[in-house]
Amino acid sequence: MNHPVTQELANELTAGWSAVGVSRPHESAELHVLGQATYTDDIPELQGTLHAALGLSAKAHARIATLDLAPVRAMPGVVAVLTADDIPGTNDCGPIIHDDPILAQGEVLYVGQPMFIVIADTHTNARRAARKANVTYEELPAILTPQQAKAANSYVLPPMRLERGDAEAAFARAPHVARGELFVGGQEQFYLEGQIAYAIPKEGRAMLVQCSTQHPSEMQHVVAHALGLNSHHVTVECRRMGGGFGGKESQSALWAAAAAIAANYLKRPVKLRADRDDDMMVTGKRHCFWYEYEVGYDDTGRILAARVDMTLRAGFSADLSGPVATRAVCHFDNCYYLSDVDIRAGCGKTNTQSNTAFRGFGGPQGAIAIEYVIDEIARNLGKDALDVRRQNFYGIGERDETPYGQAVVDNVLPELTAQLEESSEYRARRAAIDRFNAASPVLKKGLAFTPVKFGIAFNVTHLNQAGALVHVYVDGSVLVNHGGTEMGQGVNTKVMQVVAHELGLDLRHVRIAATDTSKVANTSATAASTGADLNGKAAQDAARQIRDRLAAFAVTLHGGDVADVHFFGDAVHVNGVSVPFAELVQKAYLKRVQLWSDGFYATPGLSWDPKTMRGHPFQYYAYGAAVSEVVVDTLTGEWKLLRADALYDAGRSLNPAIDIGQVEGAFIQGMGWLTTEQLWWNDAGKLMTHAPSTYKIPAISDCPEDFRVRLFEKPNVADSIHRSKAVGEPPLLLPFSVFFAIRDAISSVGGHRVNPPLNAPATCEEILRAIDAVAAQSQSLQETNFQKSGSDPEFGKLSH
Repeated sequence: MNHPVTQELANELTAGWSAVGVSRPHESAELHVLGQATYTDDIPELQGTLHAALGLSAKAHARIATLDLAPVRAMPGVVAVLTADDIPGTNDCGPIIHDDPILAQGEVLYVGQPMFIVIADTHTNARRAARKANVTYEELPAILTPQQAKAANSYVLPPMRLERGDAEAAFARAPHVARGELFVGGQEQFYLEGQIAYAIPKEGRAMLVQCSTQHPSEMQHVVAHALGLNSHHVTVECRRMGGGFGGKESQSALWAAAAAIAANYLKRPVKLRADRDDDMMVTGKRHCFWYEYEVGYDDTGRILAARVDMTLRAGFSADLSGPVATRAVCHFDNCYYLSDVDIRAGCGKTNTQSNTAFRGFGGPQGAIAIEYVIDEIARNLGKDALDVRRQNFYGIGERDETPYGQAVVDNVLPELTAQLEESSEYRARRAAIDRFNAASPVLKKGLAFTPVKFGIAFNVTHLNQAGALVHVYVDGSVLVNHGGTEMGQGVNTKVMQVVAHELGLDLRHVRIAATDTSKVANTSATAASTGADLNGKAAQDAARQIRDRLAAFAVTLHGGDVADVHFFGDAVHVNGVSVPFAELVQKAYLKRVQLWSDGFYATPGLSWDPKTMRGHPFQYYAYGAAVSEVVVDTLTGEWKLLRADALYDAGRSLNPAIDIGQVEGAFIQGMGWLTTEQLWWNDAGKLMTHAPSTYKIPAISDCPEDFRVRLFEKPNVADSIHRSKAVGEPPLLLPFSVFFAIRDAISSVGGHRVNPPLNAPATCEEILRAIDAVAAQSQSLQETNFQKSGSDPEFGKLSH
């Protein structure tokens, strides 16, 4: 039914109506709570479905002398056992360099490397059988650490280097130089849903793979190559993941390929679901980094020269280590202008799992090094670290260009820092903590303020593209399909909001379909915090085309001008008349107006030269800062996060509720990386922390009782989707403040005169080691001062 609407009322309604910029529940929240959300393992199994398991290497580096699989074949329920010789196509699942076999052939390169596939009638029978192989090995020397890799000149890629200015001359001019080493450990992905793939043969040699993956198109390519088929033979579908964090960007390929190889061989559906222990033994983690640094600075704390050599534990193959190292190099500056730098990174080849993408993708590992140095500079000069950080911010004078040549034109850090400093009561709490520590011999408190600048875009330019399909049905309902994947981060909810906003609909009229390579082709991974940016723009493009067609059609019915047609409140408002959206759609269908459209988006203005390591790799920067307060027991090394204040720059947020949730989750995950989540390999190269019983992620008791998260409200300078900013990865850097608060508490043991040699993760053992080092060095300083001054040696002796 048509309703007359005055122009004044139309303007008022348009101004007050929006489907974006408002908090909405996650589109699957109700399904999650009710247990009705369908994950890959919940898909009803077809009749005849078989189950696979992988037979894993027990050696870090060895030649396979004999591989006797007869005991495996003899186990109950076993249908087939496949080796590399049974792969009809290419035995490789490497995302960039083809150095990553699906199944080892002749040589194993880490403990846990798959050597064969067992297919049985049940999951349990397959797993039991996989343990029964008789394998003999001829062991070879193994490299396990980044330090060993560098010493042996063992790299998966040539080392990279970024230089600007004249670091040598700048060091010569610098009044002070800080130098040292730092080790920051890796991190297990620990998604709630492990790796899984379900492969179903189709007619004409085709294969459907339902897979928990962040990159359906890459899974399509890997499966096609493994089976010796073309991409159009393979369809990969992913409705949702139970977490991804980067671990399902490239490393879901092994599981998808193995399931498809087995299904193709037997012409029956095959499911491969990784047990948690197998998942952790086989898959890569966040890269651990070893740093050798040297920084020159003046009496105010301003950095004049910086040199850093970062060695990554890449693992046995390249995987995504090259791009991770590149991003680390490009984020070493974090928020600070560095005039003369020499930044090097080497991807050390080790006989361990091939490390891969992980939330932040090298950015956190690059940025923490400069934060460690600034923390040290401040202590050396007897200054508050926040003041030294401010002194080095971009935007002071003409200092606005990064070492790789991109101008920083959107810097909101000065304003954001001032807001958080005031709201967190930073100065007053710093004074209160000093008073507490002076009176407390065992428990010591620490406080730290750390900022974040994080570049948003893939640092491989061609990946910054996305496609979408939007279908409007004759009843006015809308179905959207885009190339992004949902792993709990809310990308589907945001894309639904974007489409609803364009068409003037309430969110209940819009639905998202499963990500499917037969619907949107050649998609990029849902990674690099670009999910909403890219797919939101593509879906907006598709919805806008439909809206424009409907607007033109509405004018033919009711007159007026297309520019004055408005879509809001589930209706179309044209020439003083309000037409229900569904009614106009039905009339448009009868007049053969196209009611579906494809959309596409490519991020403009990006460039990158990997040879010179210069360009404009990021569309914009996301900023943030956090203040954390901890208390440390200096007798046990135990600690507690008492309060955390975080202020994050989400631009004009598409969905504040989801964005705040992402900041909270990233903060706790990053805190776990830097404090409790320790990966440990024994001398034989076996990962010993391969289960929840031996690997500690943060629990509810580790969260601060006082946790204050706010969004900094300022539209993005770049033309992003509705001027919002990415919120997936950058907040993971906010809990740097926790690590440096712990370091601050340890430093108080020595009266803040000694820089604690604290590595990450800052486990209780690592904290105690740093406390002992500070106490010993402080005692040495006192004795030296006594010898010089002749004063009482008991004066000022540490209570610890």
